[in-house]
Amino acid sequence: MKKIGRNFFSLLWTGVRRNYDNLDDNIAKHLGETAADSPVEIHLSKMFSDVFKRHTKDQADRLFIVGTKSTTPSLQKVSSRPVKPWFFSRVFLVLALSFVMLILLLFLFKSNKAIPGLIFIGSLAVPFSLLMMFFEINVYQNISVLQVLTTFLMGGILSLLVTMTFYMMLPIRSEISIESALIVGITEELAKCIVIIIFINLYKLNYIFNGVLIGAAIGAGFSVFESSGYVSEYGLVTIFTRSFQAIGTHTIWAAIIGGAIILGKKRKQPFTLNDFFTKPRFFIFFLITICLHTFWDWDIPHTGLSVSLLQELIDVIIGWFLIFVMIDAGLREVKTLQGQQIVIQRSKKRLVKKR
Repeated sequence: MKKIGRNFFSLLWTGVRRNYDNLDDNIAKHLGETAADSPVEIHLSKMFSDVFKRHTKDQADRLFIVGTKSTTPSLQKVSSRPVKPWFFSRVFLVLALSFVMLILLLFLFKSNKAIPGLIFIGSLAVPFSLLMMFFEINVYQNISVLQVLTTFLMGGILSLLVTMTFYMMLPIRSEISIESALIVGITEELAKCIVIIIFINLYKLNYIFNGVLIGAAIGAGFSVFESSGYVSEYGLVTIFTRSFQAIGTHTIWAAIIGGAIILGKKRKQPFTLNDFFTKPRFFIFFLITICLHTFWDWDIPHTGLSVSLLQELIDVIIGWFLIFVMIDAGLREVKTLQGQQIVIQRSKKRLVKKR
């Protein structure tokens, strides 16, 4: 039986590994303006291949000078190659090491002065690192670091203000039933969605990667300030759990919504209230994020820690799959706007790119 089980798992994994890159593309190709049978050159399995490569200081410096009139490339010069972010991993490494040193300061030297820094860095590490990843992925390079940080701070706080305004009008119970989890999911995702729309319209953004980045900035800000606030309610141990859970929560959900907003609006036109209710490509993704949030918060009765961890794992997998769909759709958009035919390359196939 064990041998049969191993063979079955091996067969299943082989099928998933061979078809995963195609699965997200099959979804993404129906979101853009290309023909339904147009392939796209993207290898998500290699997306993080540059993380472990050596990079120069000049390469890192170039990432931070984008978004100005003199450094924003023309559309024809925008890179349509598969995205391979790497700098975000260095940001995470610095923040993670800072977190560890603060832990040592607290527990070895009994210094309570380390607690505020521990709360801040612990809340910041994962969301901000994810934000930097989406900043690298924005191949249009039309959003500056200043705009990202402004959106991160102001957008994150504004989304919390909108959330608390909604909470004052809705019946939120202390226990996490499916009903309460659903109300929380609708409230917080709607609040973030409203703020993301405000910033996308304010910056007059029109590309999927732009929407994903602005959404990630607002979601990361929301995550950082919310996690910091939970410490006063549940104690310092909250940071040791929420800091790493952030890999699949607010930053990811808001990035999905940001991309969906671009998909739902007319190009070079602001997103309107009418778009909110009449554009299926937006509304489906918005409903999915509400479902992901609800599922994450739902405390299923008569279950233990293992079920809760399984819920979170499922949530993370689905959330990141949708992020990959957005990345795929974003690359398709670049190719479409540049007037190129999109070609997919497989290890066992060699296809010629046409213009």
